[in-house]
Amino acid sequence: MKSTSKNLFLLLCIALSLVNCTKIDDLQDDPNRALEVPPELLLTQLETRAFNTISLSAALATRQLVYTDGVNSDQYYNWQRSGFGAYDDLKQVQQMILEAERTGLPAYRSLARFFNAYFIIDMTRIFGDIPYTEALQASEANFAPAYDEQKNIYLKVLDELKTASEELSENGEDIRGDVIYNGDALLWRKLINSYYLRVLLSLSHKTGDTDLNIISRFREVVNNPQDFPLLTSEEDNGVLPFHNIEGNRYPLFRNNSLQTAYYMEKTFVDKLKTLKDPRLFAFAQRTPQAVDQNLEVTDFDAYNGLPGSAPLDENVDKAGNGEASMINERYYTEPANEPGILISYAELQFILAEAASREWITQSAEGFYTNGIIASMRFYGISESEIDIYLQNPDVVSEDPSPEMILTQKHIAMFLNTGWQMFFEHRRTGYPEFDISGGGVLNNGRIPKRWMYPAKELTQNQAHLDEAIQRQFPEGDDINAEMWLIRE
Repeated sequence: MKSTSKNLFLLLCIALSLVNCTKIDDLQDDPNRALEVPPELLLTQLETRAFNTISLSAALATRQLVYTDGVNSDQYYNWQRSGFGAYDDLKQVQQMILEAERTGLPAYRSLARFFNAYFIIDMTRIFGDIPYTEALQASEANFAPAYDEQKNIYLKVLDELKTASEELSENGEDIRGDVIYNGDALLWRKLINSYYLRVLLSLSHKTGDTDLNIISRFREVVNNPQDFPLLTSEEDNGVLPFHNIEGNRYPLFRNNSLQTAYYMEKTFVDKLKTLKDPRLFAFAQRTPQAVDQNLEVTDFDAYNGLPGSAPLDENVDKAGNGEASMINERYYTEPANEPGILISYAELQFILAEAASREWITQSAEGFYTNGIIASMRFYGISESEIDIYLQNPDVVSEDPSPEMILTQKHIAMFLNTGWQMFFEHRRTGYPEFDISGGGVLNNGRIPKRWMYPAKELTQNQAHLDEAIQRQFPEGDDINAEMWLIRE
């Protein structure tokens, strides 16, 4: 009896343990969790991430704005490390590729090629060499990917972008979930090809590299519009519109610090005043002193800025005395405001103007330069009559615009938009000059050339990180080190 009872007890325990295990396993599977996500939902998410390029940090670093509530590292050029957060976006890109294959919708795979290129370029120009070929291989137990050399990254990206455009010309099926171009494959091809030219121009220091063939690639696109359509007007702009809907409003809407601590930068305002540029009235408010003096909104003397390189206490005093213009109130009062720009027709025209001035293409730089100015001014709501007056200004117009003139106009066109693009343009060309003459600039009075690698890499991928640093930077992981991209 004792043996029988003992056996029954053991069987009961085993049965109960099996039941409990089954219940635990059941709990691991959430019946409400989606195992498959339609590619159109992933596309919308990627678009909102890539096209929302409104950046106060970039505006401070590019001498468009000044901050007065403390010593800002972007303004005073004392930043250190950045992060690898864009790899989270790349995970979504990879997922969209899988969903495109599952659903038999190849257009989403083509768009994934573009977003893959976009996020990778954004990271490599921040750091230098980064993981690419072995990135996102955690499912294969690769948690410490090797770093690709920057040149190889660019070679792969250029091929990816070209392939993306070619595939979209063949697979023009309806693209749902597209909040940028409403599913228009031709417009996407225009954007991708225009972005391709931006990437090529960013390699302007590498025209002698026969592997890259920068100039011949550039000419191939410009001289074959049937095969490589480009943005043809402001209506083609690659922009993310904002709406007065919760979760879709302009990112600076009701931003408290924007209302109290952000002012226009002096060298930027002075340039607009010298050129008699009416875009100043769209960017800024009159100084409190000008308001007290009843100066008109359209009076250039009503505007002034704070030197971005001046010590904080000096700027605080000037702002307190009513000597400085704050940013235009529309940036924090209008929930829709202007859209985020990934790349615009105006930027493309300035790209072509610079390429012409470098004799990469045979067309005249003047026409592209003028078209870029017109497109930018229309974007900011400047009237046609004011545009005509502006284009008669001898300080603006030129039959042979210099690189400085072209980059100055690009700088104006990218006010508080297009992310850090203008900083990288300055790093590449030296134009426009960013003021570092004041006593507030840190980093020994220098403008950094990059960001240090994420701290997590020191503990999670140190061997490959050390190898990449030694390969690129004899001085070590330093913000003033020159990466391959900008090395002559």
